[in-house]
Parts: sequence; C-alpha cells; structure tokens
Amino acid sequence: MHDLSAMAVFAAIAEAGSLTLAAERLSLSKSAVSKQLSRLEERLGARLVNRNTRQVSLTEVGTVYFDFCARILEEAEAAEAAVANLQDAPRGRLRVNAPMSFGTMHLAEALTGFAKAYPEITVDLELTDALVDLVDSGIDVAVRITSMQDSTLIARQLAPARSMLAASPDYLARHGMPQHPRDLRNHNCMIYTLAPHPGSWSFRAPDGSSIPVQVRGTMRSNNGEVLREAAISGLGILRDPTFISYRAIRDGRLVPLLSDFELPQFGIHAVYPNRRHLSPKVRAFIDFLDNHFGDPPYWDRHIQTVLER
Repeated sequence: MHDLSAMAVFAAIAEAGSLTLAAERLSLSKSAVSKQLSRLEERLGARLVNRNTRQVSLTEVGTVYFDFCARILEEAEAAEAAVANLQDAPRGRLRVNAPMSFGTMHLAEALTGFAKAYPEITVDLELTDALVDLVDSGIDVAVRITSMQDSTLIARQLAPARSMLAASPDYLARHGMPQHPRDLRNHNCMIYTLAPHPGSWSFRAPDGSSIPVQVRGTMRSNNGEVLREAAISGLGILRDPTFISYRAIRDGRLVPLLSDFELPQFGIHAVYPNRRHLSPKVRAFIDFLDNHFGDPPYWDRHIQTVLER
C-alpha cells in the first residue's frame, strides 16, 4: 500500500480537468503535480489521463481508478475527522478495570455521577481482583491499589490506601483490647490471603521502629468485605483498608485499634498504558475520580472524626 498523496493529486487533476488548476488547488508547482501523476501511472502500469496543452481527460482506466480514489480519500478524511472529534471532547467507549470491593463500594457511586457529567461517554466497567494486562485486554484505564513500583504503566495517585485494625465491641468485651501489636499473637485475627505475606503484619511504632508480628486466626479470605463482616459479627480482629471498614467504624459496629502504630500504606492509582496522547475521555475520568474522592478521601475523613471523639 502506498501513501495517499499520489491518489490525492490524481483526484485533484480529475476534478479540475487541468494540471495547472490542480496544482493551484494543492499549492504545488505544475511540474510536481505532473511528476506525481507520471509516477502513479508508472506504478500502476496504466495511463490514467489523456493530456493535451490545455486540459486533461480521464481514460477508461482512469475513470475506474478515480471512483476508487474518491471513496478512499473520503474514508480517510472521515477517519481523521473521527479522531479529531474524539480528541476534541470526552466521548466514546471507556473501558475501565478495577478491584471488586473498591469497585462495588466506591466506583459504582462515582460512575453514576461521571455518566451524568459526560453523557457522550459509554463506560464499560470490569471488576476483578486478578491483575489484568491493560494492553492485551484493551483497557483504557484501571484503578489499582498498590505501591506502583517498577511499572511500565503511567500512574496517577487518586487517594492513599490506609489500613487499620478494628474489632467489634462484643469481641473486645470478651477478649480485651490489645495495647501493643505484640498482643495480637493472643487474638483471633482475620487473614487476607491476597496480601504478599498474609500472616505477617508489620507496624511502625511512634518512635519509628519496625514491629513485625506473626498472627493467626480462624477466618481467611481473599475478600476484605467478607473479613469485615466476620469482624462485625464478633469473630476477631480485622486488618482492612479504611475504604472497606470506614462505615462500620463510623457507625460504631467496629472499634479502631492501635491507631498510634502505623501499618504500611499503599496508593489508589489510576493507571493507563504508556501512550503519547492521553485521550480526553481518560483524562476526564481520572480528573473526576480525583475530585470525587477528595483529599483526604471521604472514607478517611469519617474515620478521623471517630478518632477525634
């Protein structure tokens, strides 16, 4: 396949009926137009126009070829217009990938507002806790809760992802409240199995020292909401992201524990493939989420209110 410039020159000649007029329309010299036409005819192995000193007329082959050229050039112009249209304003199909719990608890509500704000964007949301290859899957943007180290993706942090220990008032009444991370060895702890080291909890003390603690418990799951519900029922001590536990803490169904000892933090990121031009629909989506969650995010504001009581 050759570039479209020769087709465009030939189409201009056919429409103008003159090499001189075609050159004027294309802002080219007459000799340049003539050379383009001669090279095209040589490549095709056919004469496309009959020339005389004042005008040109299409040969039979030229007439057939012009019909195809006209359609091809029209489609090319339409393609460029479509790209310009999509790049001009947020519109089109937006494929989003996100973790299950965060998606159901926070993205669902956010997407309702986003859809109202951008009615020309169709959102296709996929929720999964599996790590998806964005390029292979055709995903435009993903929400990931991670440290984003050594990634080939472009990332923008939307909010911190803090974790907190909590337990129900009933559990604490029966088993007592831990005063130090080492006390957790004597408690039933909820274990999140997708963590890099599920049974190893690490804390940073107020003096900056690290406190690793091996914990165990009778409830293990790959879903934080399942563990939260088990903790609310009084089964044991929960370590969950605050975006999962905040409502239960706000309502008093769970009590924050060991808040002076810091757990490792991650970030909630919007990530997308490394492309030169970020489309308006992706940019609009990321900006919307950033504003929707807030700084600090609304779930941490609720917990801070509880801690300040």
